[in-house]
Amino acid sequence: MKKVEIYTTRFCGFCVAAKRLLNEKSVNYDEIDVGMAPNKRAEMMQRANGGRTVPQIFIDGTPIGGCDELFDLEYDGQLDRMLAAG
Repeated sequence: MKKVEIYTTRFCGFCVAAKRLLNEKSVNYDEIDVGMAPNKRAEMMQRANGGRTVPQIFIDGTPIGGCDELFDLEYDGQLDRMLAAG
């Protein structure tokens, strides 16, 4: 399975929903809490091409967007393919 990273904040419902989907799919991910490490927010924005909102999700270093985009990939049947080791 490819490396998944998710930038979050502590009280973000969209972050919770995204992590729930990843957990249901038994996906291991690295969580970076930008609320607890503010310097990571700038890193997130740079990596996410200016994306300021959380969550910001990366699969194998590629930005896929936030919660809505993650669920769109799931509903379109593309998420499993993106996560598969390749």
